[in-house]
Amino acid sequence: MNSLCHETHDEQGTARFGAALAAVLPERAVIALNGPLGAGKTRLVQGLAEGLGVDRREVVSPTFVLVQEYYGRKPVFHFDAYRLRNDEEFWALGPEEYFSSSGVVVIEWAERVAGCLPPERLEIEIEVVSPTERRFHCTAIGAAYEAALDGLRPSPG
Repeated sequence: MNSLCHETHDEQGTARFGAALAAVLPERAVIALNGPLGAGKTRLVQGLAEGLGVDRREVVSPTFVLVQEYYGRKPVFHFDAYRLRNDEEFWALGPEEYFSSSGVVVIEWAERVAGCLPPERLEIEIEVVSPTERRFHCTAIGAAYEAALDGLRPSPG
């Protein structure tokens, strides 16, 4: 497994990180996103979606509808597992159809449905460092995601 740690100092930095991530993801991608309430999960998704040509104002937390679909240069399928009680409720949303589509699937609160996640994915744990600073711990599971993380690393020299 390949990993990367990235720090941001404000919401704009979080959005820029999301846009940078959008630029390096494989054609079909699954991102398991975890972090406490208020960590910036939705802000990261807004930056990612904006990087794929979606107006970030369209991107809202899907807590009550459970999945939102956004269409830009590539579709973004935004799940929120916070209110789900078990894996069966997640499977009822039809995630396997999204997982096999050409688009980016982002699952907030992914630890709640860990048993449902595909074997290859990008896992991002958000750590709240201060009221404005965040640390993103990214772990690539699978070669395509390892290449994506390599694309985010600063060039030497």
